[in-house]
Amino acid sequence: MAKVKYYYDSENLAYRKIKTKKRHKIAYAMLFLVASALFGFLCFVALLNTPYFDTPKDRLLMRQIENLKLNYDLLDKRIDELNEVTAAIEDRDNNLYRTYFNISPIPTEERKSGIKDPERYAKLQGYDNTKLVLSTTKKVDVLAKQLTVQSKSLDAILKLAKEKNKLLAAIPAIQPVRNENLKRMASGFGYRTDPFTKARKMHEGMDFTAKQGTPIYATGDGSIAQANANASGYGNHVVIRHGYGYETLYAHLSKYNCRAGQNVKRGDVIGFVGSTGRSEAPHLHYEVHKDGKVVNPLNFYYGNISAVEYVAISKLANQENQSLD
Repeated sequence: MAKVKYYYDSENLAYRKIKTKKRHKIAYAMLFLVASALFGFLCFVALLNTPYFDTPKDRLLMRQIENLKLNYDLLDKRIDELNEVTAAIEDRDNNLYRTYFNISPIPTEERKSGIKDPERYAKLQGYDNTKLVLSTTKKVDVLAKQLTVQSKSLDAILKLAKEKNKLLAAIPAIQPVRNENLKRMASGFGYRTDPFTKARKMHEGMDFTAKQGTPIYATGDGSIAQANANASGYGNHVVIRHGYGYETLYAHLSKYNCRAGQNVKRGDVIGFVGSTGRSEAPHLHYEVHKDGKVVNPLNFYYGNISAVEYVAISKLANQENQSLD
């Protein structure tokens, strides 16, 4: 029940009712409605900006975000599985395929180097889920790099496989002096006593003692790169470039049976045993180089000696005696 308000009429000495005009009532009502609407709007805006009130659109976006997180988790697991498969392929590539074709293995750091451009991931920064997205993106980039490197490696191996016969013919696979012509295998690959200084130093080849004029054979197909006495200490020597990273050197020859630029086959006579250069007695100093590095020639004698002969020559080659050059 509304309160009735009065005022005192001093002229008539009596209290009279205060009557509100109709237009005032309407104005008060409108003011109340406007104030109520404004208050309601402010409350609605406040609720929209609190975590306790979600609109249908918000709930839809939240579901989409959760689905994306789940998809990223599944993608991460899938990438880990692919990494295991890739690692197995890389292991076979390095230790089987590349070993078979005498190619140096690809280092792990080269396979898994990823993308080194710091600006590549700048656009992924500053989001709520940056860490998740950035981690997965980097994993994908590393995997892509691994697959690219592996693809190129298999392309190289495929090319070598097509040239297998040429490769096998090029590998220095026989002794440069036949067993029946050998007096002895004087010195092997490794640290030996120098015959002139008596100091212990690296002997980068094998010395085969034989009579002056004994034939020397090319140990693999190739091209004569040198046939001269220009290298210090080697005297008359021949260098054959076989390709596929292989080179062989034959030193202290008495005379040549080839010339620079000439193509030779395995088993061709390229010169004759002598004692030219820094040599103590007639012998052949023989070296094998692979990819610019000297390697033990003993690892390549599988083309013309038996297992028994190989064991015998291995024992002699591994003795730390005095070399002949």
